[in-house]
Amino acid sequence: MSAADNPQQIAPLRDASTVVLVRDGADGIEVFLQHRVQQMAFAGGMTVFPGGGVDDRDRDAQIQWVGPEVGWWAEQFSADEATARALVSAAVRETFEECGVLLAGTETQVCADPTIFAAERAALVSKELSFAQFLADHDLMLRSDLLTPLAHWITPKNERRRYDTRFFLAQVPAGHDADGATTEAEATEWRTAAAALADWQDGRRFLLPPTWTQLRHLGEFATVADAVAHPRVLETIEPVVSDGQGILGLGFDDSADYFAAMADGRLDRLRDVAE
Repeated sequence: MSAADNPQQIAPLRDASTVVLVRDGADGIEVFLQHRVQQMAFAGGMTVFPGGGVDDRDRDAQIQWVGPEVGWWAEQFSADEATARALVSAAVRETFEECGVLLAGTETQVCADPTIFAAERAALVSKELSFAQFLADHDLMLRSDLLTPLAHWITPKNERRRYDTRFFLAQVPAGHDADGATTEAEATEWRTAAAALADWQDGRRFLLPPTWTQLRHLGEFATVADAVAHPRVLETIEPVVSDGQGILGLGFDDSADYFAAMADGRLDRLRDVAE
């Protein structure tokens, strides 16, 4: 009997936020990608977007922001307001922790140079400092207007670690440089959606279904402005699971296309990752 068939074996869900950082490039929209170290407990060795689990302190109601209010985000993500607040806060915090891009500032301006907060960034990573305290200490406001709701995926029931993940789209502010200064990634890079998908197609990189799906979606747009302006109604996607097949038994929209690329021998490697 698989975990999906036995409720007592199904891992609990943890709220998480993932941020798809984008910029306009000469050949189309470019996406910031992290290649995770193999030792990571979740998605080790995979190519992913920045993000991570919600910290309880992300729910702090004292966090002030500019842009759509908590109730609007709750509606977009089909969540209660406390969870919506935490998801938006986690999105901004994780983006700063993992790649140094800070989606915060004043009511009229974005922080011009986030590198001045290198010490605070390290303290956030070590959890010595809460995100709410960091913002308050420097008179910063979270800029929720720089985020766009993109997607909602739930980790399938056969995984040992499961996340209820909301995906955000965000353009990198002028003057900010996304870096690879995180222990969670062995390398980072900017790639067009088409190039990242070609890397997947040719077996150079591994993409989990949510990452693959978002790249396919972004590949439909010529500019970041087009992608941000595109109307979306978010539907919750939780891949169904076929017993005993791990990642290879997942079913979701376009899953046939996803698995069609893996007739090159990578199936065994993916099975190892799933197990």
